[in-house]
Amino acid sequence: MESMSTITSPGDTHRLNNGLPMPGIGYGTYLSPDDEAGVRCILDALEAGYRLIDTASLYGNEDTVGRAVRESALPREEIFITSKIWNTDQGYDSTLRAFDASMQLLQMDYLDLYLIHWPVPAGHADDYRQLNRETWKAMEQLYRDGRIKAIGVSNFLPHHLEALMDRAEVMPMVNQLEINPRYHQTATAAFCRENGILVESWGPLARGGALEEPILRRIADKHGKSVAQICIRWVLQRGIVPLPKSAHKHRIRANLDVFDFSLDGEDMALIETLDAPGNYSIHPDYFLSLIHISEPTRHAQI
Repeated sequence: MESMSTITSPGDTHRLNNGLPMPGIGYGTYLSPDDEAGVRCILDALEAGYRLIDTASLYGNEDTVGRAVRESALPREEIFITSKIWNTDQGYDSTLRAFDASMQLLQMDYLDLYLIHWPVPAGHADDYRQLNRETWKAMEQLYRDGRIKAIGVSNFLPHHLEALMDRAEVMPMVNQLEINPRYHQTATAAFCRENGILVESWGPLARGGALEEPILRRIADKHGKSVAQICIRWVLQRGIVPLPKSAHKHRIRANLDVFDFSLDGEDMALIETLDAPGNYSIHPDYFLSLIHISEPTRHAQI
């Protein structure tokens, strides 16, 4: 079953199904600049109290993440680093090569969490299951070798997970999904809980789309908080790990200021009315049929 840890501070953790502690809130880096400004944002996040930094090979900023970790005053073992393998690198040998490339950019000896970024690469609608299994086999080997502390997936729905788990020797530990007050992913989150997979939320603010939602504004006014803080708190209270992202120091800090209040039953019921099942930015089954892989969409975190 999913960890039932109560997250009461940025330093609190969930336990993954292999026993590894994972921070209950993280800092996302999609579209963060790969330059001095990007390093500064990550350092601001670490100084504010974040201990989970989420990146991916597609984001093009793994070297920036690695530099920020090295420049911070924190020991490497106190920072939980996640990266992801991109779709065009799926497959056994190519996964091993892609992982080595990421580690070279990060300049780290190990990775805390490695994820398959999307389940269905372009041109693989018919054989993605086998491709995922080959990728997973390579990740299992890296996990056994101690180069990765935990392995998981991103944007996988139950049918993707079932196909992977059917042949897996090591069960997925994390599933990172698009989850926000406008899109709850209730069925997939429940499937993950039932199978001991911890859920993360990318885009917890609905890419900014939730900030003008009247119901959320009313709840925010009630608690003397921002709408962004309400969104993040809502994710936390569902036992899900939110990954808010901002390039502004005051917002980076504000997104952590969510541990001095709770949403009550009325608040949660009101947010339930906002759910629009199937309201993906991009459906995981059709992701690469909608956008060109060399020009990732700028309106959705991926």
